[in-house]
Amino acid sequence: MTPADTLRFASRAALGYPLRTALMVLAMAIGVAAVVVLTALGDGARRYVVEQFASLGANLIIVLPGRTETGGVNPGSFITSTPRDLTVADAEALLRAPLVTRIAPLTLGNSEVSVGGKLREVLVLGTGADYAGIRNYRVAQGQFLPRDDPGRAASVAVIGDTLRRELFGNETAIGRVLRVGDTRLRVIGIMAPSGQGLGMNTDELVIVPVATAQAMFNTNTLFRIMVEVRSREALGPAQRELEKILRARRDGELDVTLITQDAVLGTFDRILGALTLGVAGIAAISLAVAGILVMNVMLVAVTQRTGEIGLLKALGATGRNIRLAFLTEAALLSLAGAIVGFALGHVGAWGIRLAYPVLPAWPPNWAVIAALATALGTGVLFGVMPARRAARLDPVQALMKR
Repeated sequence: MTPADTLRFASRAALGYPLRTALMVLAMAIGVAAVVVLTALGDGARRYVVEQFASLGANLIIVLPGRTETGGVNPGSFITSTPRDLTVADAEALLRAPLVTRIAPLTLGNSEVSVGGKLREVLVLGTGADYAGIRNYRVAQGQFLPRDDPGRAASVAVIGDTLRRELFGNETAIGRVLRVGDTRLRVIGIMAPSGQGLGMNTDELVIVPVATAQAMFNTNTLFRIMVEVRSREALGPAQRELEKILRARRDGELDVTLITQDAVLGTFDRILGALTLGVAGIAAISLAVAGILVMNVMLVAVTQRTGEIGLLKALGATGRNIRLAFLTEAALLSLAGAIVGFALGHVGAWGIRLAYPVLPAWPPNWAVIAALATALGTGVLFGVMPARRAARLDPVQALMKR
């Protein structure tokens, strides 16, 4: 039998039993689609988290109150005990480090904002003049917070674009006065739309000077301090500088946690990368199940086509020809299932992107290639036993059963 004859025999055999072939193709397609969709979901989550942290800005060190004694970053890094609070004085001291270019002290709180009878709950962020530059935010109208003494509680505010529409509609917001809690603030700027980031929707924020926020919430502590250094290469040396300054301010004790942006990105990238591999492995189990189905159906096919196999051997086909014909049929069925599953997987990934636009749920190339290769390899592997059984049939006995 020539390769063309083998291919023609295998394709006709597959098409001769359309229901059986459809079920085998469907089983393999479900396995491939599961791998594609789940890896798209896992890798999309990984890229989303990494992009969110990357949007913080470049070359950042985040100072958190409390000490985390573990190496690297973990979920506990963001929920820390606070033996000693961070203060504005700490932030000003950090600015004196040679490798530091800008700082942004942060204080957060919830309050009600009201204008002309309109009332809603908002998140109030107290910070400094450099916060917009550090976070790469843009002011659409007016100006950002003035570069005043951080201890001065100026009665000014910058609001997000969504908040501007809800409170002022088509009217001019710049220069208008709004009440946040019991404090009257004059609007001096409107932020350009930027959407959700790290749990905060900037379009719905009220941004005020840090001293103003501390007075509003009756506190003198900071939630975080964001520190921008000169370059990515300076992150390590700058972190050591900051630790030295903070240790000196705290009687030799370093009871704060410093997290570099690279550490955050690297940790989340590893965690979510491992999660992606895990879900891919779980989905790949369905490919093994599909392979077992291929083997069972091909074994039945050998029994059904015993007479045909005997006739082929009587006409001169060797055991190798028969074995190759059955393996080719298994490979064709697996390949068809892989292609259908590939298409279904991309449709599923498209549905995820449609339902969750912020999630870049694109299946990684390695997962697609691995799914297709595994589907084809599984089909051929589980087709070996039926092919060998067909090849070992005695032609005389096979023809007697015809």
